[in-house]
Amino acid sequence: MPYRLVATDLDGTLLTSAETVSERTRAALATATGAGALHIVVTGRSAVWARPVFDEIGYTGIAVCGQGAQVYDAGAHKLLTSLTLDRRLAALAIEKIEAETGPLAVAANQDGLDGQVLAGPGYELLIGSDLPVVRVERGELLASPVSKLYIQHPGLTDDALAEAARSAAGGLVGAVMAGAGVVELLPLGLSKATGLAVAARRLGVRAADTIAFGDMPNDVPMFGWAAHGVAMANAHEELLAVADEVTAGNDEDGVAVVLERLFAGR
Repeated sequence: MPYRLVATDLDGTLLTSAETVSERTRAALATATGAGALHIVVTGRSAVWARPVFDEIGYTGIAVCGQGAQVYDAGAHKLLTSLTLDRRLAALAIEKIEAETGPLAVAANQDGLDGQVLAGPGYELLIGSDLPVVRVERGELLASPVSKLYIQHPGLTDDALAEAARSAAGGLVGAVMAGAGVVELLPLGLSKATGLAVAARRLGVRAADTIAFGDMPNDVPMFGWAAHGVAMANAHEELLAVADEVTAGNDEDGVAVVLERLFAGR
């Protein structure tokens, strides 16, 4: 067995641009799991936003959601672990970042399986076709427990904004670029790697048993944890720089290309 655990990101990796999983990729995953490997989804999406995808592709295993904040049993629709962002630190972080960058557009991901994404004035979701958001005033964003914040800036690129957030508030929160228009503020120290490590212990597998697939800077910690990191051809340059291997793009069945090679005949 080349690897006992196959960890895949969702958007830009397992999902095509049409937000589906191709038949070839489904077949390759079935071959890997039929050979005895486990498949785990590791996504920046909260469980609420990931569930429609899981339902569509028939995924019923454990998943790591919310950039590592949630370990989620998709089959039972149950949170196994859930971490929240300290709201006092979150408010202070926003204040410090805005002191450096000027006004931000901010959204908040509420905690829990019923948690909504609350979008403050000016925040526009740029990924996901039908992901629900609730429009609220800025002062309502932190009225209840949240797992993370999303920030946008009218003049800075996503990479520049993430760097500015780390520079201004890196001692208070984590900051990561997770996709187009998606810069997130997380509990300090949280990452896909920390969530995946928790899930892997539950599954009885180790980092040395794991191959990981991704496309964005938020996948860098996961690549550092796993034995082998595979970046999609469409990946961000920051992830390409640390990948052990580069495969085809998400619209060219890049996950399947690698799994077919590794598990053929097993």
